[in-house]
Amino acid sequence: MDHIKAAARIFNFGAGPATMPVEVLEKAKWELVNWHEAGMSVMEMSHRGKEFVAIAAEAEASLRELLAIPAGYRVLFLQGGASMHFAGVPMNLLRGKTKADYVNTGEWSKKAIAEAKKFCEVNVAASSEDKNFTYVPKQSTWKLSKDAAYVHYCSNETIGGLEFQWTPDTGSVPLVADMSSHILSRPLDVSKYGLIYAGAQKNIGPAGLVVVIARDDLLGQALPTTPTVLDYKKMADADSMVNTPPTFSLYLAGLTFKWLLERGGLAAVEKVNIAKANRLYDYIDGQDFYSNPIAKEDRSRMNVPFRLRDEKLDAKFLEGAEARGLSQLKGHRSVGGMRASIYNAMPPEGVEALVEYMQEFARANG
Repeated sequence: MDHIKAAARIFNFGAGPATMPVEVLEKAKWELVNWHEAGMSVMEMSHRGKEFVAIAAEAEASLRELLAIPAGYRVLFLQGGASMHFAGVPMNLLRGKTKADYVNTGEWSKKAIAEAKKFCEVNVAASSEDKNFTYVPKQSTWKLSKDAAYVHYCSNETIGGLEFQWTPDTGSVPLVADMSSHILSRPLDVSKYGLIYAGAQKNIGPAGLVVVIARDDLLGQALPTTPTVLDYKKMADADSMVNTPPTFSLYLAGLTFKWLLERGGLAAVEKVNIAKANRLYDYIDGQDFYSNPIAKEDRSRMNVPFRLRDEKLDAKFLEGAEARGLSQLKGHRSVGGMRASIYNAMPPEGVEALVEYMQEFARANG
């Protein structure tokens, strides 16, 4: 097979599985058949062999460095993506209580709430559904329960393009966050959370892996009916290897963690992400052919939804974008319109190419 150069790649604005760093893919390509002279691929290794145990340990060390994860937190590399852990969270964190607080800011919040209702009473402490999920409810409006086992929120809604630019204060009640679509895009104070979970296929690596970061004292009281592979304490004690982990996904995640460290860590990455998001939002706000419905202070840096003034032009816009190598810009089927996901691996050149195309399309069709 001919070598495919990086220049031949499209700009992939898909929400997930999403674009990955070319440098990570190139390294994985050269290591694919023979990892470090082991004579085999990572995909062929025993997850209990010394080679893969070292890969997993290095990935965890890199993630701990990136996020400055304090002592007293366990890092798990599990399966099922975030959706499986909509159930895993109440199974592990109810700890004898019967109620949990949830904040509803969009489609993924709703899915988490629906799953949690199978295990406990759910108090929706705040919701922005009254304005079609176009804003983040101010914490002063939240109606938290005194007896909640935890407070859960989705800190970035991939579909709606809504992002918390602040960390909720829940006092002594553990704060739980689904960070699937913006983890590693900015620095994070892990100590403010009881548990963080994130599907990999946005900013971490390929689908099939989920990262869970859990405060150690919250583990060990899972519901008796909790499957072993969803019991965070048992998985933590087994270094995430009660069963075979998604080995190749974990390996690629480790390479991505190193890639981020080589670029100066999350503070440096955040500056690039702010610049990318500002370039796109500033253009959208500066004309009337395209629009974004989200309150400016709550806009996501990772997922930018936008609509054309005339939706009859949507198909033409997407066709022209694909011809320019600007791929997967169609909005989620539940909301329509367009969506540009500009995760860490999307280079500034991709955003610039998108803005240039949007300008040209508006001039030709306005």
